Amino acid sequence: MSEGLIDRFLGSVIKQGQLTVTLPSGKVHTIGTPTDGFPEVAITLTDNKVARDILLDPRLGAGEAYMDGRIIIDNGDVMQLVQLLRANKPWERGERLKAPSTSVFAALKARAKFLRASFNEATSSKRNVAHHYDIGNDLYDLMLDPEHMQYSCAYWDEGVTDLSGAQEAKLAHIAAKLALTDGQSVLDIGCGWGGMAIFLARHFDVHVTGITLSEEQLALAKKRALDAGVAEKVAFELIDYRDLAAQGRQFDRIVSVGMFEHVGRPQFETFFRACTNLLNSDGVMLIHTIGRFGEPGVTDAFTSKYIFPGGYIPALSETLAASEKSRLIHTDIETLRLHYAKTLRVWYAKCEEHKEEIIDLFDERFYRMWTFYLSGATAAFESGSMGNYQIQFAKNRHALPITRNYIAQTESALKKGA
Repeated sequence: MSEGLIDRFLGSVIKQGQLTVTLPSGKVHTIGTPTDGFPEVAITLTDNKVARDILLDPRLGAGEAYMDGRIIIDNGDVMQLVQLLRANKPWERGERLKAPSTSVFAALKARAKFLRASFNEATSSKRNVAHHYDIGNDLYDLMLDPEHMQYSCAYWDEGVTDLSGAQEAKLAHIAAKLALTDGQSVLDIGCGWGGMAIFLARHFDVHVTGITLSEEQLALAKKRALDAGVAEKVAFELIDYRDLAAQGRQFDRIVSVGMFEHVGRPQFETFFRACTNLLNSDGVMLIHTIGRFGEPGVTDAFTSKYIFPGGYIPALSETLAASEKSRLIHTDIETLRLHYAKTLRVWYAKCEEHKEEIIDLFDERFYRMWTFYLSGATAAFESGSMGNYQIQFAKNRHALPITRNYIAQTESALKKGA
């Protein structure tokens, strides 16, 4: 692969900010122009295959080369490197819009995009979850907020300055949208380490059932509920949402935070059908999920291979279309545009702070993989097409008040009682 080719490729990407690249031959290329607000980064490519791998698949090629130590960062860090590459072409600065193609080729391309999405059948879901969440709780203990252990987008409410406060605000924001009343039953699909279930049990007279496919999460969630003194109001189970629905059980409320991204596009309708069956006749559900701005897309190869096998980030249109087939009414939709970027930057900083501990838990290659993942995710939320949606659903149009005032009222009460 010629040195000129990688130079032209990077030169077409980087206009603002500056990247200095030392090639295996020793030749140094300086690309871009120093610009306020954009980082200046210097890297060394240790062998000629790095350029080829990046050109073949920029995200996977760069990720694996960085993991293997074949990209060395001489100035700056991996967060700044990824930011420099991504921020030069933010999602908002897209190309001029054209009329959609009606060609057979375009239809085949769209079909191929769908087929590349994960099918994530029930038989593979547990394996896919274990790949990411059963690597041990110690890593997440170092990275996440200590009180709630929330591995999802926080809510940076006015006056909130730290991660714990932002995650507390997120839990309160979601709880308010559930419109809970005494004695209700709540199902938490993808309960993680129990933070949401414990929060609801502490602040409301409700019983919460949390379900997960991660054995590591299940064990710690049970311990955390016991330590919090709410074990009699919370139950955790290792079960798939499809199997739970098949049992015929029903709940007054369903909440799911950061789980819908793991459902897999071909299973969207299955998910909402199961949730509809799990809700009683006047039930309410709140889904908090990462989503794509604009049209549907595909999961990149690096994420599929190393981070979230079986995952897929949906466009809002896909989510709503799937829910409509189960006759669910989307009663409220909120878009969180920059909250996850702020959250991810804190997680990245905590990983940097605990670098040696993470390397001791795993190895240097894992640490590089993990920080590349966090860097790419941050760039996607700051400059790419990613955001978060909180979507409230109801089976019955009379299930909720006809104005949104109850949300702010409950949030205010939760803040006062914190």
